[in-house]
Amino acid sequence: MIRILDRYIFREIASSWLGVTLVLLLILLTNQFARVLGDVAKGKLPKNAAFEVIGLSAVQYLTILVPIGLFLATMLALGRLYRDSEMPAMMACRVGPSGIYRPLTWLLLPLTLLVAWLSISGGPWALITVDRIGAEARREADLASIEPGQFTTFGPDRAVVYGASVTPNGSMEKVFMQRRVDDGVVEVVISELGEMVDSDDPNIRLLVLHNGRRYEGVPGTSEFRVIEFAEHGVPYRLPSLESPEQKPRVMAFTDLLRSSEPDHVAEMQWRLSVPIATVILAILAVPLSRSQPRAGRYGRLAVGLLVFIIYLNMMSAAKAWIEQSQISPLLGIWWVHGCILVFALGLLAVQNGMHKRIFR
Repeated sequence: MIRILDRYIFREIASSWLGVTLVLLLILLTNQFARVLGDVAKGKLPKNAAFEVIGLSAVQYLTILVPIGLFLATMLALGRLYRDSEMPAMMACRVGPSGIYRPLTWLLLPLTLLVAWLSISGGPWALITVDRIGAEARREADLASIEPGQFTTFGPDRAVVYGASVTPNGSMEKVFMQRRVDDGVVEVVISELGEMVDSDDPNIRLLVLHNGRRYEGVPGTSEFRVIEFAEHGVPYRLPSLESPEQKPRVMAFTDLLRSSEPDHVAEMQWRLSVPIATVILAILAVPLSRSQPRAGRYGRLAVGLLVFIIYLNMMSAAKAWIEQSQISPLLGIWWVHGCILVFALGLLAVQNGMHKRIFR
């Protein structure tokens, strides 16, 4: 049977976690929204993908925000109980650490599973999807970036194209194009019409020009060739959708497990470390939140943030050391979790007088 006190503690922690996580997520997404709008304005992202990118960014942010949100929420909720003298009253009724950890576990277990999925699968999937949206946007930008009345650079050879106007069927009128070819030769083309045409290769498009003249030569010399044409196709390769090198951050977890490369091992341990850190931070939050009655709800919050920053930096340093082969993968990041867990259990033992019974 669930006790009223358990429900009360659970409600306090859960409501605080929801508020803290949403505030932190809103702050990060506001900053991300500004960056996404800038990418849309520069043509790096399509307009209809802006909110999708923001949603995928939220998935990546939650991987870290859920643990820190639970840690801070536990400290805030218990800090209020200490400030209002509710926690001393509970302790007088023989409510010990187990009476606090029991309702905390109801929230901790589902959040740990959520963080495990986000860290192992959800976050990398979101990162891959964002990269693919950006690649597709760059690919489409090369097709649609030629605007009438403006000089536009496109394609891998950085051709400069200008069209005075656009006809109802989508062709450009009075087209100018300039590009560099091999051995410093510059090609300038002037035509009456220009249009984009698909080729047999899906990665190659053609800019087909009609009724014009082509000038080829080396700048600074008098050697030029002039060719008149009825139709002239200029091929260019579209940006690839596939990344030339798959980074460990986006690799499948099973591939990381099978690999013995230092950077792959470091990424695998990092993904497992996030849910482990969620549990350890929840354990640590209970003794860290302990304060004197009326001492203030936020009195211990600065200490908690300092501990979290140290914990996160130690994990990042250990990950970098694995990548650089400076420490054994068997030691890896696990020693960091061990140190923080021992610190949390030791602090809990000191606060509850367990050390006196152990060393008596």
